[in-house]
Amino acid sequence: MANLIIYYSRKGENYVNGRVENLAKGNTEIVAEFIQKAVGGDLFEIETVKEYSSDYYECIDDAKAELRAGARPEVKKYLDNIDSYDNIFVCGPCWWGTFPMAVFTQLEKLDWSGKKVMAVMTHEGSGLGSCERDLKKICAGASFGKGLAVHGADAAKSEKTVASWAKKSV
Repeated sequence: MANLIIYYSRKGENYVNGRVENLAKGNTEIVAEFIQKAVGGDLFEIETVKEYSSDYYECIDDAKAELRAGARPEVKKYLDNIDSYDNIFVCGPCWWGTFPMAVFTQLEKLDWSGKKVMAVMTHEGSGLGSCERDLKKICAGASFGKGLAVHGADAAKSEKTVASWAKKSV
């Protein structure tokens, strides 16, 4: 069974346990790499053409505006198809209760028929938010495994939890 880990992650300024800190690697990228290490598969990073502000507060304001507008920010490269994959992990930070809109930009371009999808969300208190419900709207024809919420501040020390969950998911 082939695995694909699609993720969006933000390095730089992030909200961590009540304060803004500068992260060399985004929390979601760390978790995506733990999934790959545990079950194998290909990583695919979603990157926007127009970068978000390096200032955390400006970024979250922009993210809120995108969510309200139902925006689909352009991404630098697209997956054309996922035909060779059985299990797809969709990973992202919780931005206003769901994935960043750029995640949906990518997901809407794919045929999900016969795929198993698992949501992974890094967060600072929101859990999975509405990301599973949102994935079910977009990934028509897929089946869904149990999602995983990882507290962002604990991402670097979540490998055991992430690996155990990923192995049960495939």
